Amino acid sequence: MQFLGHKKMDSTLLYGQLAEKLFQADDDNFTCKVAHNTGEAVALAEVGFEYVTGEYADGGKIFRKRK
Repeated sequence: MQFLGHKKMDSTLLYGQLAEKLFQADDDNFTCKVAHNTGEAVALAEVGFEYVTGEYADGGKIFRKRK
């Protein structure tokens, strides 16, 4: 409470609960897919995958989606 500069304990508890929700260890699980062409990339984006990297020498692009 003192470190954060809060005068009320309720404020500190609120930040503690927020941090717990944001930084849960199991939130780091992803499903990864590789798109080798534009059609595959579009299909992955349409079902919620996000683009992660640039193009590799073999033409693949990596996408990920939270589990």
